[in-house]
Amino acid sequence: MAKSIIYRKLTEDEITKELFTEFVRYQKVTRCWRKIDGEWTIKDIEFIDDWSNEEYSFLVECLKNTSRTGGLVMGAFQNDKLKGFASVESEPLGSDKEYLDLSSLHVSEDMRGKGIGKVLFGIATTWAGEKEAKKLYISAHSSVETQAFYRVLGCVEAEEYNQDHVDREPYDCQLEYLL
Repeated sequence: MAKSIIYRKLTEDEITKELFTEFVRYQKVTRCWRKIDGEWTIKDIEFIDDWSNEEYSFLVECLKNTSRTGGLVMGAFQNDKLKGFASVESEPLGSDKEYLDLSSLHVSEDMRGKGIGKVLFGIATTWAGEKEAKKLYISAHSSVETQAFYRVLGCVEAEEYNQDHVDREPYDCQLEYLL
């Protein structure tokens, strides 16, 4: 676990574009999981994943909405700088309304591999369980590294796919975590 990291819930007013000044989204992707003919396969797919100013603005609006509608937005701070965040929506998903949506979990490039993502995931699962969800739904980046992170935590392919997530991010892997 990363030392000198403070985890705290963010209020809607705190969620601004300036909050992300020291946050580095950058990820060089070289291999991704793809479902081909019903089977998961690793493919050599190279690209840089980084957020533009417009994407940060959209993220801020999404996180503000999560907070405003009773969801969780949790930040991880080092020296008062945001180094990771997770959000969970309050509106249940699925045909039996048993899922809550882990709508984001990101760690700044300079802090990856230090346990911050694992702590944020744990906080998210605890919060979702307190809201009486049975499962956490995760539409996760298909990069090999991201999938390895979620698999180590015990996530598996979702029994029920959320079509809105699939339509928005068709290459994401739809996962779930049993609470």
